[in-house]
Amino acid sequence: MKKSQKHDANLQKNTTLYFQIGLIVCLLATFGLLEMKFETTIPEFGEGLPPLDEPIPIDVPLIKTKVPEIVEPVQQKQRKQPESYKEVPNDTPENLFKEAFEEPQIDTPPLNPDDFVPPVEKPEESVNVRFVAIQDAPIYPGCEKAKGNEARKKCMSEKISKLVRRKFNGSDIASGYGLQGRQKIDVEFTIDRTGKVTGIKTRAPHPKLREEAERVINYIPEMTPGRQHDKNVGVIYNLPIIFQVE
Repeated sequence: MKKSQKHDANLQKNTTLYFQIGLIVCLLATFGLLEMKFETTIPEFGEGLPPLDEPIPIDVPLIKTKVPEIVEPVQQKQRKQPESYKEVPNDTPENLFKEAFEEPQIDTPPLNPDDFVPPVEKPEESVNVRFVAIQDAPIYPGCEKAKGNEARKKCMSEKISKLVRRKFNGSDIASGYGLQGRQKIDVEFTIDRTGKVTGIKTRAPHPKLREEAERVINYIPEMTPGRQHDKNVGVIYNLPIIFQVE
């Protein structure tokens, strides 16, 4: 069914009317915005301060300053010019060296050689040397015919061992004090620079054995002393005594 032409004409009129009304409203709104005034407020600084007419009290500390003293400059005295001059001869290099290197003269009597006293020699300290390191071993009585140091050492050791076996009475001491088994006594003595036996030291498991060993060592006769570097010295000799108690 076809629409009428009258209805189409009304729609076209209404559209034109609405467009005109909208354009007018936009123009009015634009004009109103242009004519509007916006107020701005500028903040005022210094609010709350007292008015300038009233005085504000301020405490200012006092600063003490020392006024510098004015020191008057010292006036130097003017030197007086000498009225007359004395001519002095210049020192020549020869005179200067002569005074500097002139040898002083000392009056001393001549030295007498008899005035010098030789120093007193200190007595030599006794030095003991071990039997194994002695250069010339002591000579035991009966070993004078032994030739060489080693032969004299061997002869001396054999003589002392025979003396100990003959004089030492260990069996009676062992039975009297209940000693059993193997007993060892360490003996050390010194043959001094005169050839005498001194400084006997013993160590044994029983005091009676030490006494017996010291008694036997005292039987060793006086010998010809040992020598080291052509001087008489003491010789340290060690002798172990060992016996078995059955």
